[in-house]
Amino acid sequence: MIGYLGSKRKLVVPIVAAVQQLGGGHVLDLFSGTARVGHALKAAGLQVTANDHNAYAATLARCYVETDLDQILGIERLIAELNALPGKAGYFTETFCEKSRFFQPHNGARIDAIRERIATLDLPPAWEAVALVALMEAADRVDSTTGMQMAYLKEWAPRAFHNLDLRVPAVLNRAAAGKGQALNLDALDAAATACDVLYLDPPYNQHKYLGNYHIWESLVLWDKPEFYGIACKRVDVRTRRSVFNSRPRILEALRTVIARTPARAIVVSFSNEGYVTREQIVELLETRGPVAVQSHDYKRYVGAQIGIHNPAGEKVGTVGKLNNKEHLFVVGSTR
Repeated sequence: MIGYLGSKRKLVVPIVAAVQQLGGGHVLDLFSGTARVGHALKAAGLQVTANDHNAYAATLARCYVETDLDQILGIERLIAELNALPGKAGYFTETFCEKSRFFQPHNGARIDAIRERIATLDLPPAWEAVALVALMEAADRVDSTTGMQMAYLKEWAPRAFHNLDLRVPAVLNRAAAGKGQALNLDALDAAATACDVLYLDPPYNQHKYLGNYHIWESLVLWDKPEFYGIACKRVDVRTRRSVFNSRPRILEALRTVIARTPARAIVVSFSNEGYVTREQIVELLETRGPVAVQSHDYKRYVGAQIGIHNPAGEKVGTVGKLNNKEHLFVVGSTR
């Protein structure tokens, strides 16, 4: 899966275990991101609804949660066809290889050609989602960043010289508990979705995932938007705001989610570097029952480990904390 700030790769096992101890059933992942957690819950046999308000994240969820393996039989031929296309430079190359330096131009031209081809094929939704995720993940393997698209590296990352190579994503068979679903809604609207267990992994602070991964949003939407700044961010990064990125509004937004959900149990993961404290989250969740808390220590993302950089990739700051804590809050009756 794509590299992602806040990815729950190392926390997946305890999250899945917590949901299973709560009786499983139908799980709503309200801020699905890469769909890593939703994919793991589906692999464990649970029915999953994954929601995210960003189009690229909803596409990842459509591939890894909503799509079942029997819906894409034979897709290897499509991926091979796309892989064989020669490059043809267009919007993507001009924006992300020439005006900025996220990708080598030869890879940018192939991304352009493949994305234009996908746009002309009128694929079924499942096939389109899988093709777009294959392209997104292939591009992620040859980018030149520290893991976010706020900036690119001053010198090319070694992987940027590799050739773009699409692979079929790891789509799963249908979960024993029922077919999954992907939603593309604001979290406050999706919170009322029917489910047994609600899983929350909201943004922690002011950093918007749209700004951090604006290239994926443009690649999926293929709307070729106007952009600004050295990083060539979509102009709507400035206007598409979430209450969950606001220090004065996030706690009340979480309170609204908790009030709206019909879930009988709730699991929340949240960083100790976030706007909301451990004590505030416990107080909020105690309105639904006793709260258990696990804490896990993790290294911070690679950009924090090598110092602060400006949009040109030049180092302008020093290394801060190297570790953070991820708290896992669980409320509800366990088996």
